[in-house]
Amino acid sequence: MFLQVIQCSSDEEKLRYIVGFGNSSYTGFYNQLFDLDSSLIGEGSWDVTTNRLCIVACRILNPAKHWGNEVGECTTRLSLRYPSIWTVRNHSKIVGQIWTNKTVSDSGYFRKIMFKSWENNVAGLPGLKYEYTELDRVKKSCPVKKAVKMEGMQYPDGHSYDMRFDMSVKHSKTQVAWGNAVPLFVGNEIYDQSGVVIVDSIESEGGFETIAEADKKTNGPLNISYKLSFNLFPQEKFGAWFSPLNLSMNALGQVEIIAEGMYDAETGHLCMLGCRELNSSIQESMDNSMDCEILVNFEFPPTDSPRRGELIKGSIKSTRGKADPLYFEELSMSSSAFYLTEAKQSIWRMDLEITMALISNTLTCILVGLQLFHVKRNPQVLSYISHVMILILSLGLMIPLVLNFEALFLGNHDKQTLLLSNGGWLEANEVTVRIVTMVAFLLQIRLLQLVWTARTNHENKKSLWVGEKKAALVSFPIYIIGGLLTLLLNWTRNRYGYQARYSRSLWGDLRSYAGLMLDGFLLPQILFNVFCSSKESSLSLPFYVGTTLVRVLPHGYDLYRGQNYAMQYVNGSSYYYANPSADFYSTAWDVVIPCVGIVLAVIIFLQQRLGGRWILPQRFRELELYQKVPVVNE
Repeated sequence: MFLQVIQCSSDEEKLRYIVGFGNSSYTGFYNQLFDLDSSLIGEGSWDVTTNRLCIVACRILNPAKHWGNEVGECTTRLSLRYPSIWTVRNHSKIVGQIWTNKTVSDSGYFRKIMFKSWENNVAGLPGLKYEYTELDRVKKSCPVKKAVKMEGMQYPDGHSYDMRFDMSVKHSKTQVAWGNAVPLFVGNEIYDQSGVVIVDSIESEGGFETIAEADKKTNGPLNISYKLSFNLFPQEKFGAWFSPLNLSMNALGQVEIIAEGMYDAETGHLCMLGCRELNSSIQESMDNSMDCEILVNFEFPPTDSPRRGELIKGSIKSTRGKADPLYFEELSMSSSAFYLTEAKQSIWRMDLEITMALISNTLTCILVGLQLFHVKRNPQVLSYISHVMILILSLGLMIPLVLNFEALFLGNHDKQTLLLSNGGWLEANEVTVRIVTMVAFLLQIRLLQLVWTARTNHENKKSLWVGEKKAALVSFPIYIIGGLLTLLLNWTRNRYGYQARYSRSLWGDLRSYAGLMLDGFLLPQILFNVFCSSKESSLSLPFYVGTTLVRVLPHGYDLYRGQNYAMQYVNGSSYYYANPSADFYSTAWDVVIPCVGIVLAVIIFLQQRLGGRWILPQRFRELELYQKVPVVNE
């Protein structure tokens, strides 16, 4: 059953409803699945004295032709309320009943039917309280662990975001489901499920800590309630042991367990007793609607553990006898523990990335400066540097400056105050990175100007410009074809719902392709050397090798980042280095792009020693048209 409001009067606290009955348990598709012939239209009002919604509903006559315009008998009554107290056995967001005012002898009479919503989300229910009813059983079922205090060893606070996690569910070392665990109440407070990581901090005796941590610290075991839900894999893969879990599928096809117990922040041990609702098909035969013989245990690793990627480990097992039809075999559960230390890791990552971006741009300045020094000592090589290559490198520096024009010149500097893991403060300003980028851009423009001037004044400028045009005519179609393939891949992904590692828009894909062109910046120079049969050392070794390494390092860092940081907590606006929206980043691309970049650098090295056309087959090589001849001075 579903109820949908079609009209509301806030002054009188009255509403009009459609009451529909569907053929599917998944109410998310009620618009398509409810039965018009059994639908009702009703009027309701909120009763302040009893805190409930009362509805009088009428049958709809001939709904296919006169939807809601003609009604029949109005003998159906509904009553709904929001429970003010939850327990492990009663945790529905809405409960109610439906009945008729007809007598038993009347046609269409039915007995009073109780109902409740399958949702148990505490969001939007102010004043809701939780009553712990199973703590005595928890104390008997859960072993008491003595806290072994070690210096500096800390476990997550019960109120922190670290208490919610995704998990892998296994049976006999075989993965059978994915799920998640989310606290409902911590003590007497509703757990904050917003997922906002607070990085505001205050100074305490032990260093810096978040304000939330300082306000919510508690001593001793903490009462806590959880919702555990997981999606089971297809039953045919796992055998008969799987069947008892199918008896408690909810409307979304998940096994859901509501549990309550105690969490000890001194040992990281969480022990709870849980209940799962049984399907209506077996409730009568079992003479019970719930199975509350479930023991849940979790062990949280220390937040400051030196071993990165340590797991939250746990188990769910039935305390019933093996002969009981509701008994199921023990399930083991594990989840990566990121913690906030997660916020600290994210802050450390941003600090590291802004530092790497600064180092990368500084190296670019140095490398372009070395190239300028090289052409100053060897002015004859200026004419043999590809304009297209320098233009690509210049655009690669100019575009970030244009995109951050407001941040650089209009005072919106977006200063980041970063809290380091050692408790020290570092104020990092993006403007510093932009200024260094601007210096590198101006140096590139200076190099482009020198190349243009030298080419214009060269005695063989016609043939050099012809070689430049041929290199452009070959490289530009390659870039255009790559751009079209990028558009095709974007269209395919959107059409067929393919999800990449990082979700990107069309603009994001085009930016990434521009980054790929920048990774292959040496391609125009290689083509220019081929068409001009150049053997000049036009590019200094530090320049093209160093610039290649500057382009390769982000991909190496991306591999490191994927292994060491919780990417689900990283949003697109927090990237300062190796930004996925500015290049192609995945395990495959992080290997292919560096390999291609190194190959291009090797080709340039050999061209400047063996001649530009050495990469062509022997029959395609031609004699150079222009050679230096000795000049005899009289």
